[in-house]
Amino acid sequence: MKLQGIYTPVLTSFDPDGNIDYQAWKTILDNQIDAGVHGLIIGGSTGEFYAMSKEERLQQFEFANDYIAQRVPWIAGINDVRATEVYSYAKAAKLAGASGMLVAAPPYSLPNEKELAEHIIRIDEAADLAIILYNYPGRTGVEMGSEFLDLIADRENIVAIKESSGDINRIHQLSLDYPQLQLSAGAEDQVLEFFVWGAQSWVCACANIFPQACVEFYQTCVIEKDFVKGKKYMAALMPLMTFLEQSGKFVQCVKFGAQLQGLSTGPVRLPMQALTDEMQSQIKAVVLQAANTLETLINDK
Repeated sequence: MKLQGIYTPVLTSFDPDGNIDYQAWKTILDNQIDAGVHGLIIGGSTGEFYAMSKEERLQQFEFANDYIAQRVPWIAGINDVRATEVYSYAKAAKLAGASGMLVAAPPYSLPNEKELAEHIIRIDEAADLAIILYNYPGRTGVEMGSEFLDLIADRENIVAIKESSGDINRIHQLSLDYPQLQLSAGAEDQVLEFFVWGAQSWVCACANIFPQACVEFYQTCVIEKDFVKGKKYMAALMPLMTFLEQSGKFVQCVKFGAQLQGLSTGPVRLPMQALTDEMQSQIKAVVLQAANTLETLINDK
């Protein structure tokens, strides 16, 4: 699997009672595809998988596959606290029609690197489907370090790594020491650095708000190699990226930003709660400022 372009970890629309609103979600999916994103991630943390039942998650896979209808590839987020459930989701993702799986370390259990490698191998054997590793020690408590990578990086189905640690040195290490793994940007505020170091894709939460601009940013840096203009895109998005990464309200901010673009996202699920009026005002100002600058950049061709 060649991972190139913008892959949006798409949010999930809920109705006022907290049920998945599939009619509203159709519009969310269409908006992404019509804007030119290269793929979608279904069941990621931005989609609030951790607040869903197993039945809901499996239904979402099947609905997404049928509605996307091969317009773009979709990747299944299969993560769970229980390792055995992850293997079950891996099989379900393959059966549902996913092109690949996004796989993080199981949170809370804190496996060592050898144990984590064996976990990934079991997932591989369960589904025989492309795997994009997801290194996010801030959420899982576990680093996908050198010992882990040495054990699994050469497996045929391990195709890429979404790097979300926030450690700039990891970009250098992965690019230089593990060229067999496609490097995918996973830290919103370091995207330009990822592109400079050869990343061909961005798992891009910002695209829930500005899909077309994120596609143009990718096109500018990866295809056209115009890092001068790429820096302008980064500067325009940086206040929003910083807010997403540092506010402690990542999903709420993504959903509110999408609402500002006229999309119906509904509420977040517990234990998360809605943004305060003050935070809504802050994110609105950041989104509107970014929108104006991005429009100018897109039109300046």
